[in-house]
Amino acid sequence: MTSYNKTVAIIPAAGLGLRMGADVPKQFLDINGAPIMVTTLRAFHQCNLVDGIILVVPARSVDFCRDRIVKQYDLSRVIKVVPGGKRRQDSVRHGLEATEGKYDIVVIHDAVRPLVSPLLIDTVIKEARASRAVITGLPSKDTVKEVNDAGYVIRTHDRSHLWLIQTPQAFYYEDLLLAHQKAIEDNWEESTDDAALIEKIGIPVKVVMGAESNIKVTTPHDLNLARFFMRMQ
Repeated sequence: MTSYNKTVAIIPAAGLGLRMGADVPKQFLDINGAPIMVTTLRAFHQCNLVDGIILVVPARSVDFCRDRIVKQYDLSRVIKVVPGGKRRQDSVRHGLEATEGKYDIVVIHDAVRPLVSPLLIDTVIKEARASRAVITGLPSKDTVKEVNDAGYVIRTHDRSHLWLIQTPQAFYYEDLLLAHQKAIEDNWEESTDDAALIEKIGIPVKVVMGAESNIKVTTPHDLNLARFFMRMQ
């Protein structure tokens, strides 16, 4: 690839959010007067380097999201709303297939990380153009111990080399497509992020500094924390 003319963001929002314990999936919960996914999408709307956004949602919610999310909140840069799969990995692949190969760089970001900044998104895209595969994260502040099924410590890891990984993550389109194709062909188990698939096909992945506020809303505590960060902003 010699030029990087177009970038697409894929926002997986197809999860059920069972740990939240709410009546609706967590991506639809309110934060600062709008659904969590709307706050996330607005951040990508503000990035000039993002040419289009593909939103991946539960199959039963596709029409709802087109009308009550994209249209209602004037998210005109969302070019497609597509149904997700059983696993996050499947949902990202559905979004990737929906790009029809029209983009050079693909940015993946969790819909339930609503506090991502446009600056961080831009940084990841620019770094991906130079480094091919880029993820965000934070150095671990805590001691990390590996524990067996019985609850006993197996070993203590050197935290100076351990990072807690976030999204956004950005990759060359061809690399990410190949990684997802290999995952199907070789029946790879579900990966918790796309970088794990990229690593399996032998492509080096660079880590850049994420943000303390870029939390993933998974539990009620996370939701309260996200609301606190938004008030502080």
